[in-house]
Amino acid sequence: MPARLRALVTVLCAAVLGALLPAGAAHAASRTVQGGRLDWGIKSSFQSYVTGPIAKGSFSLTGGAATVGGSQFRFHSATGSYDGDTGAFRAGFSGGVHFVGHKKADGTYQLDLTISRPTVRISGGSGTLYVDVTSKAKDTGTVTTSSQVPFASLSLGGIDMRGGGNAVTLNNLPATLTAEGAKSFAGYYTAGTALDPVSLSADVQAAATKQPTTTPTTKAPTATPSNSTAPKATSGAIKDGAVDWGVRRTFREYVTGDIAKGKWTLSSGAQDGGALFRFPSGKGTYKDGKLAVTFTGVVRFTGENGLDLALSGLRTTVAANGTGTLYADVASPDFKGADVPLITFTAAKPTAKNGLVALTEAPAKLTERGAQAFGGMYKAGTEMDPVSLAVTLTDDAELPALPDLGSAGTGTETSATPEAAAKSAAPDTENAASDTASGSDDGSPLLPVGLAAGALLLAAAALAVVVRRRKARTATAAAADAPDGA
Repeated sequence: MPARLRALVTVLCAAVLGALLPAGAAHAASRTVQGGRLDWGIKSSFQSYVTGPIAKGSFSLTGGAATVGGSQFRFHSATGSYDGDTGAFRAGFSGGVHFVGHKKADGTYQLDLTISRPTVRISGGSGTLYVDVTSKAKDTGTVTTSSQVPFASLSLGGIDMRGGGNAVTLNNLPATLTAEGAKSFAGYYTAGTALDPVSLSADVQAAATKQPTTTPTTKAPTATPSNSTAPKATSGAIKDGAVDWGVRRTFREYVTGDIAKGKWTLSSGAQDGGALFRFPSGKGTYKDGKLAVTFTGVVRFTGENGLDLALSGLRTTVAANGTGTLYADVASPDFKGADVPLITFTAAKPTAKNGLVALTEAPAKLTERGAQAFGGMYKAGTEMDPVSLAVTLTDDAELPALPDLGSAGTGTETSATPEAAAKSAAPDTENAASDTASGSDDGSPLLPVGLAAGALLLAAAALAVVVRRRKARTATAAAADAPDGA
């Protein structure tokens, strides 16, 4: 091909591709994962063994972990990154589970295992679940603590992790214990053992808008000194507040378990923190070490066997010595009451520091009226979930963060179920031509594959016309110059 024609081909192809691909579409940077939850039962049969008649043990939750249904644990506050171009995904979650069993005469346990901070990493079509593990060896009793052990391999079933949406949702990923996981599991299971499947939902933040690189021509005004050194309020009206309370873990498990087969719904601003509910917008007073606060938010538990219990209008009073009472309006088929004293709790003396008064995980017990509100399910004096309470006295003080469960887990951009895995593993020739991408990571739209291919075909056709016309002109000139009879 002559040099001029090659140059023409190059220019035309560049023009077509330049029109088709926005500047940021060649490779979009990884975006931040912020917020979400991971649900995993570790191994259901292990749970049954720990709490059964042989080990006679139990489990406790740490770091804000919660339970879901009958046998899953929920880990919260996902952080990490996601690259929609390559499908590379990393999300670490907070919370842990502590198992103990086989109690010995000295009060210690032969079985003592903590699994926490699960992290999912996916790259190149394969996935791994990492966890922090503290375990006591079954035979020697040696305690080992390991950080981010590659605990289980995750089967993706051919799922395509690429996409451009704002959530990653993966459901029921099969998990298999690795050799490293078996070692850290204190020898209770061998490598290759099937663990409970893993489900997760993680929110993906939009790509950051690129800022101009030019230097401003005007100098920014000098910032005034902050008021961080100014005296903080130590009493007075409350600016904001929240009370965090999970009611009772076993009650939540009953609601969503096989008996009640129910759920809870939140309204009027109440928030779900996994292991607890947050009732916000606290208003009231703090004076002489005493708190009196009212909150907004409603939680309603519903299910079979007549379960229908709503708690609203929560308020709390805390004395200067730290003893407190939590009240609520209660509505159920068998009990209705306003400002019912549900629980009492004991905490340290409420003290203001930097404009914040906070009580963390104060042990709580059910009152007589509270026992009536729960329909006699629990006796007065029963331990309930601990109470955490925080109020701000100044505008710049901040409430403690709630465990971040992310969105409702309805992201469809990267959704994986066993059925979806099988489908994505098989070629879809019927719909291949009509598949489109919803958008690139930097917000610029991606053209449908079919349109891009069509544009390239048009470019090729245009080039073919140019080539044919050039050949025709060359042939005519050659015929004119050729000897007669050639």
